[in-house]
Amino acid sequence: MRWRGRKESRNVEDRRGASGPALGGLGGRGGMLNLLPMVFKVLGFKGGLIAVLALGAYGLFSGNLGSMLGTGNIQTTNKQQTVQQNAAEKELVSFVSVVLADTEATWQGLFKEMGGNYKEPRLVLFRNAVQSACGLGQAATGPFYCPADQKVYIDLSFYDDLKRRFKAPGDFAQAYVLAHEVGHHVQTLLGISSKVHKAKSSLSKVQANQLSVRQELQADCFAGIWAHHADRSRQLLEQGDVDEALTAASAIGDDRLQKQAQGHVTPDSFTHGSSSQRVNWFKVGLSSGNIKACDTFSTNKL
Repeated sequence: MRWRGRKESRNVEDRRGASGPALGGLGGRGGMLNLLPMVFKVLGFKGGLIAVLALGAYGLFSGNLGSMLGTGNIQTTNKQQTVQQNAAEKELVSFVSVVLADTEATWQGLFKEMGGNYKEPRLVLFRNAVQSACGLGQAATGPFYCPADQKVYIDLSFYDDLKRRFKAPGDFAQAYVLAHEVGHHVQTLLGISSKVHKAKSSLSKVQANQLSVRQELQADCFAGIWAHHADRSRQLLEQGDVDEALTAASAIGDDRLQKQAQGHVTPDSFTHGSSSQRVNWFKVGLSSGNIKACDTFSTNKL
């Protein structure tokens, strides 16, 4: 990705230097879990599956962004504590801030075309655990978006897991994760998340899971829309970037995660979609750049 030297977002809160929230009230943490109940936040899987799922859709991709003392654009919630970070982490903070700013440029333009205004989300960087308006979030569950406070949360160590555990290296793979979480924010602004949440209350568990899959796949499609405009309008992408995103999307498919975690696949429990579905819907957004193309709720074939 051609990201160095580009504009960084001002919507970053660095909570990495703050003391961790007291364990106690797990509320209902949102995130890619947006519509998913707290139980689904983690996708109901254990260990690595939880982290992965959080990463990808509602969970499988939620992010944390923190900025270093070195950047004037980052806001620190606890100014009395210095954030200890190495050079690599400092660069990563700059990276996520640039990616966030680029998503802002894309969605501001698209909302303007629709006659609306895009309310930018905030990106919260944390370590280990963080308190959100949706409850307690932990690094083990990956990046997440909370619709109650309209913030994306991420522990940057997740990117190490993405590279080593999920075998999805590359800066554009990391950008895809953040763009997916921002996609959930777009769903919140468009009223999609609230409609899904309401509909799920009257559905069986299997039906609710199926609705969650459609929501997650739409967030993947929205991530593809961002990639489309980042490339066409700002030439952000380099050769190989799309392949990195597709590798990440495939790595966090429900079928692959379940196979790794429990040795078999149970489609009725999918909440984010299969690897092929996630890859396909990212491609739909990437090729079209159009929100209407991302109607995962009306199609009979995911």
